[in-house]
Amino acid sequence: MAVERIHRPVTGSLKVEDFEELEKAGWRPVSIEWEREKSPGVTPSATDPIPFGLRVAQNCQTLEPEPQESAILVAMMELLIQDGPYSGIAQELNRRGYLTREGTKWTPVAIFQMLPRLIEAGPSIFLSSEWERRKHADTEHKK
Repeated sequence: MAVERIHRPVTGSLKVEDFEELEKAGWRPVSIEWEREKSPGVTPSATDPIPFGLRVAQNCQTLEPEPQESAILVAMMELLIQDGPYSGIAQELNRRGYLTREGTKWTPVAIFQMLPRLIEAGPSIFLSSEWERRKHADTEHKK
């Protein structure tokens, strides 16, 4: 049985009538995503997941880079730029001895699930001294 899906951005408040209209047309809700602006200066709550590559700082109020995870992000970004398949990226990370946060080997699915984090961390990765060092080493290697 084929499934049809629609995605509609919400521009105002949701009303019960909106749901009723769609249900009458045969639609059923499968997911609702909520968001709000964070207030400036608000620290992450204890229930917020800590992004991969970061850890809670000594002051217990801010996040700071986690060296091993940061190295994994840089390696993953480098391998993605080389346009390899997710399976190849997972194999290479495993070969280098890198493990997931859960202590397991990398899989293609785990690599795919890291894409939003890589997009978020990308600007800081590209500006890092480690990235510059790798880029320079790669340029020298190709000469």
